[in-house]
Amino acid sequence: MRTLTALSCAILLAVAPVFGQVKLAATPPMGWNSWNHFAERVTDADIRSAADMLVSTGMRDAGYIYVNLDDTWQGSRDAQGVLHPNDRFPDMKALGDYIHSKRLKFGIYSSPGAKTCGRYEGSLGHEAQDAKMYAEWGVDFLKYDLCSFQENMNQAKASHPDDPHAARDLMIAAYRKMGDALKATGRPILYSLCQYGIYQPWTWGPDVGAQMWRTTDDIDDSYGRMIAIGFSQAGLSKFAGAWALERSRHARDRQR
Repeated sequence: MRTLTALSCAILLAVAPVFGQVKLAATPPMGWNSWNHFAERVTDADIRSAADMLVSTGMRDAGYIYVNLDDTWQGSRDAQGVLHPNDRFPDMKALGDYIHSKRLKFGIYSSPGAKTCGRYEGSLGHEAQDAKMYAEWGVDFLKYDLCSFQENMNQAKASHPDDPHAARDLMIAAYRKMGDALKATGRPILYSLCQYGIYQPWTWGPDVGAQMWRTTDDIDDSYGRMIAIGFSQAGLSKFAGAWALERSRHARDRQR
């Protein structure tokens, strides 16, 4: 079960690095994500309707500006490796244009693995190609969900039993690859690491180009789970904000 706090699956921290003259995540991003209500049934019409509702209810003017399409929008890749959306999304550029016409921002979802959580096409081996496509569609936010890449990490552990950091280093490299690809597009795209807090992403997230990262596994609508997650965040606030990059580097240095 995947539930949301603000824009992602669980508790997140936000930082404020500068992309050119644009400051990404200067404050915690707010908006709407398709997964909890629509899951794999989401359509183009649902996303447009959500955008309309953010405007008509006043939520946009209160700061809820992201309209994020989660998993299961993907179709298949063609012979050139270009990923096409499935039949529920006939024109992603037009969808992005519609969202922008409402003075909102367009978010999308992928994974560093070969497959997403829903077993749709991930970005493994196509990072630069997908990032370029997102920029062409006008995407403003990427949620990058670990999902099937955990299989790659398990293989790294098995192949390098004497290296306790093999899986961690492989994961960080995968997130950095997409971070570099997003930056290379020249479009400011907020990069959100959805990887459940594995290997303390607050200590390396800024280094891979991210502005947000999960710090826990999934939340659910119970007081016990919310309390457990809330208390587990004690001490992490120092990694949020404009100085997160410097603090994450200091934390990494202490771990060496």
